Amino acid sequence: MKWSFIIQQKLKAALLLGGIMVLIILATLLSRYNMQGIDRSFSSIYKDRLIPATTIIYLTENLYGKRLSLEKHLFARDVHSAQAVRIALNEHNKSIDSLIGVFEKTYLVDQEAKSLNVFKTQVDEYRLLENRILRLCAAGMAEEGRALFAGTGARTFQGTIANLNELAGIQSDIGKNLMKESKSNIASFGIISFLQIALAVIIGLMILVLIRNSQIISKPKISGEKSQYFNLN
Repeated sequence: MKWSFIIQQKLKAALLLGGIMVLIILATLLSRYNMQGIDRSFSSIYKDRLIPATTIIYLTENLYGKRLSLEKHLFARDVHSAQAVRIALNEHNKSIDSLIGVFEKTYLVDQEAKSLNVFKTQVDEYRLLENRILRLCAAGMAEEGRALFAGTGARTFQGTIANLNELAGIQSDIGKNLMKESKSNIASFGIISFLQIALAVIIGLMILVLIRNSQIISKPKISGEKSQYFNLN
């Protein structure tokens, strides 16, 4: 009877411990998945949101640089500055093309890709206007060039800036969503960690109970005959 009881107790304990171990393994896998999700979120915030956000700043700076360079040329009335302004505009254009290339290498959502394509079209339109203005100035039609600069040129320029502001807003919205996702993963990780600690405590208590039961079962008993002899004496 004693051995059958011990075997039953060990079998129950083994099944219970096995179930707890399975839970711990599953909790560990979930924790690893959550950590990977947190890593992906923070990597995406840097690679796909922070880099585009800084790229937008540099794009804005180059666009304003082009605008100011052309404006100085138009109102300085200096014919010799034509070559200098062409060089300056060309440098800004190269920088803008490079920055757009950096932007396109990041992960783009549908709205972001559409907005970027519109921006590229606007940039090309503004370049054509710049070349037209410079040709008017070179032909001695500076007044017409200034009118084009202040009219259609200003509207196109404002359109490019508005488009960049739209892209910046998209970065902000997606960044907020990534932060919410990271917080959710962190909360899940905290719950799973608490569960792992609770399971470890349960295993420890079970081990203590098993040790106590084994000591009680294996403890030698004093036989009845020995007790009788002891009383007779």
